Amino acid sequence: MSGLNASLGYFLAVVIFAASVRTLLNKWPRFFFILEFASSFMLVACWLEVQTIVEVGEWAGGLGPDVTVTMLFVVLLTHGVICGGATGNPTLVVMKFLQLDATTLPTLLAVAAHFLGAHVALLVAVYYWSLELTDMHMIKTLMARECSTSLLVTLLQGFFTECVCALIFHLVHLNLQRRCALIRVPLIAILLTFLSHTARGYTSAYINPSLAYGLTFYCSGFTFTEYAVVYWLGSLTGMTLALLLYMGHIPRIFAKNLLYFQKTRFRVPKGDKGEKKKM
Repeated sequence: MSGLNASLGYFLAVVIFAASVRTLLNKWPRFFFILEFASSFMLVACWLEVQTIVEVGEWAGGLGPDVTVTMLFVVLLTHGVICGGATGNPTLVVMKFLQLDATTLPTLLAVAAHFLGAHVALLVAVYYWSLELTDMHMIKTLMARECSTSLLVTLLQGFFTECVCALIFHLVHLNLQRRCALIRVPLIAILLTFLSHTARGYTSAYINPSLAYGLTFYCSGFTFTEYAVVYWLGSLTGMTLALLLYMGHIPRIFAKNLLYFQKTRFRVPKGDKGEKKKM
């Protein structure tokens, strides 16, 4: 339990940091990209610790799979509550850009903030592990150079897995975007937990380019380009297909609806209505 207590303290410190940044900058919309940085930092930092518990804690700390799945769900739920509109996910920001809801510069700043937040989270996590507060973290420090990759299948299978999971996630996200947060946030957390647990033997279904960068790009087994094809191109392809299926077109690229025909409503002239009443 000491290992779990140390992890809970780490989670709490990261959440307090993200909540503090949101509180301080909530009144200045111009600095929205800093909120995206904090959102990405929180997501990657917490997920790295959950990944450590999955890899080491199950046999070094006596923590079963039920504990790790529950912790991942709590992390995703807390992230959704604390960060609010700051998604910490480049594909969701690019999707807003494709929907004409965001311009080029804010999109680029947000994406850059995501990857910077992921990189800083990785540095913080490595430093935290080096403190060796528990046996689990001591083992993780020894394994740091030989971390196990999340991509456990071929390049084509990995791309297909991430693409399908991203397609499902973004379709659900698009359908829930106008729902109240009380319904939307828990459902999204449940969906991401389910997809991640289901695809654990394939790619872990990160569906987030910056998250994948912080969690598995530094592990041996594949090149940077191969990781990018699976976790970046796969996620972006799934997101684009989801947007196309949901709207019937990509507003940023073309305005014509390719999949769905809009119903035209014809109004009956007032004179015709009067004649029908007389008859």
